[in-house]
Amino acid sequence: MKVNLKPKPVNFKLGEYINKGFELLKKDFGNIFIACLVCLIMSVIPFCGLLAMGNLFKYLQRLNRNQPASPGDIFDFKDFMPYFILQLIVFGGVILLYIPMIIIMTVSGAMSEGNQPNPMIMFLIFPYIFLMFAAIYYFVLKGFYIIPLISLKGITEIKEAWNISKIMSKGNLLSIFLFSLVVSILAQIGILACGIGLFLTIPFLYTAKYFAYEDAMQQIEYDEITEIGIKNEF
Repeated sequence: MKVNLKPKPVNFKLGEYINKGFELLKKDFGNIFIACLVCLIMSVIPFCGLLAMGNLFKYLQRLNRNQPASPGDIFDFKDFMPYFILQLIVFGGVILLYIPMIIIMTVSGAMSEGNQPNPMIMFLIFPYIFLMFAAIYYFVLKGFYIIPLISLKGITEIKEAWNISKIMSKGNLLSIFLFSLVVSILAQIGILACGIGLFLTIPFLYTAKYFAYEDAMQQIEYDEITEIGIKNEF
């Protein structure tokens, strides 16, 4: 069966993803917990953090579909290059964002008299910091689906994944932001429980995100054979 992707804005179901994340976690907590530990270990390897995360979502997909899955599958370097290129792009983007700040601080320091800071720096640096964080959040939210497009759909071109993610996230930036905020808060609750809660909340962070990604991928799938059959019925 040939299934293509037909990008469109996703119907984002925030509550459903959270509920399904809890259900999957309850169903097989032990294996998911081990898989998260393996993901953490692999993330220590330079430039392998996103790869480990993408492989974890592959593992959760197989687990959710009752397919053979092992936490050791996370140590798979097949998709290394797309994630490596993505991390280089992110690193380069962060550097570009910090260059104007460095220039402002350097010029301000040169114009300062003695040990007194130049008051102009406050009028320049704070608005720029606000704009910088706004830009970071915008690109992070618009690129929310890049990782699942690579790991779950095998798209290796970062530009293609970015363009598809932009379409999928259209009109959903607030929902995606609230979802990310809620699951992050729930994950941070583990810290308040003296670290013990992290054993539960961190795996939940990944299971909830997996269902957000899985549902989105299903919404943009385009089955040509099924479409032809439907047309023939009419």
